[in-house]
Amino acid sequence: QVQLVESGGGSVQPGGSLRLSCAASGTSFRLYVLGWYRQAPGEQHELVATITSGGSPNYADAVKGRFTISRDNAKNTVDLQMNSLKPEDTAVYFCNARNIVASTFTFWGQGTQVTVSS
Repeated sequence: QVQLVESGGGSVQPGGSLRLSCAASGTSFRLYVLGWYRQAPGEQHELVATITSGGSPNYADAVKGRFTISRDNAKNTVDLQMNSLKPEDTAVYFCNARNIVASTFTFWGQGTQVTVSS
């Protein structure tokens, strides 16, 4: 059974930093793109960042230069370092694993709340 478990959310003031971590288990993730998505209240689900097993990242324009995604293939983990946080980054952040061969094999974590407020 595939599981994605996020940790590291919380509350921070504008300009602060948080690091999210996601531990994946239940299968080999060699053929999976790992990533983070978020959903703010009243908004649609949106991409934050993804990373391939080869380490190639992709970022949403809204977070470029502020967020860094990283991946440890040996540990099956994917982290999101978030710096210079803004109130508009407030959302529930979800870890995602998508199989590059068969996208129907897509899995989600339960989500972790990030709140940026003064």
